[in-house]
Amino acid sequence: MTYMIHGATGAQGAPVVAAVTAAGKPVTALTRNSGVVVEGARVLAVDYSSAADLADAYRGAEGVFVHLPVAPEKDCLAFARNIVAAVREARPGRVVFSTSGGLVRADGEGGRDASAESAVAVLVAGLADSGVSHAVIEPRFYLENLLLPNVIAGVREEGVLRYALPSGFRASWASHLDIADVAAVLFERTDVTGVVSVGQYPAVSGEDLAEAFGTRLARTVTYEATDPHVFFAPLAPMLGEEATAAIADRYQALSTQPDHSITAERAAQTLLGVTPRTASQWLADIDL
Repeated sequence: MTYMIHGATGAQGAPVVAAVTAAGKPVTALTRNSGVVVEGARVLAVDYSSAADLADAYRGAEGVFVHLPVAPEKDCLAFARNIVAAVREARPGRVVFSTSGGLVRADGEGGRDASAESAVAVLVAGLADSGVSHAVIEPRFYLENLLLPNVIAGVREEGVLRYALPSGFRASWASHLDIADVAAVLFERTDVTGVVSVGQYPAVSGEDLAEAFGTRLARTVTYEATDPHVFFAPLAPMLGEEATAAIADRYQALSTQPDHSITAERAAQTLLGVTPRTASQWLADIDL
């Protein structure tokens, strides 16, 4: 029996492949394109567009790691429904779903907004209704966002960390490496179900992140808040106008909140004993 990892060559899936293979488990890397090589894993070309293909991939699997791509919401809704249909048919041993920053509401439904018809909500509710063992990883912001060219260039060349959050705004940042660590544990800890929030607790500010960069690079780095629509505009050629605007709108809405912190009750630190990296630890791990 194997562990199916979606997006196995991407920023989110690749660390999960590494973490699960390091634990000595057989891995099947699920990719959109055939012909790629993933170290330590069998490769299977399958994507979210066909529920039947997904069911064929999931059948007999010990575990499946799922996350939705950055795409227009209507596409993600279709993908979520296909995943749910495939899980119900194939009934893998365990499903671990990362919301990729989407939040799960207190009533158990999830989404990047309040709509019960969001893709995250459909997938969370569908997994809960499937009867298949599952857990939902709920991060807030990814530290890897700070490696975007328009961010890291400012740090290196000007000593300024620019990001689309207000000064002093505290958030629970996590690395893709942290998500992978938690996913690997959740495949083992089938007693843990529902939402597991992943991120730094207490939450940290942009100024705290700038200080971590400054210490690592041995220079002064300050933080500068940037309008979300200006900040994310350079991503439009890669992500598309609709997806980019949706990300910027989400950040704009979050900026009106007091913070974007996980709670101690649902934190990986509490439920699993897994503590996410600090910004300083993450910078050392990626050898910036």
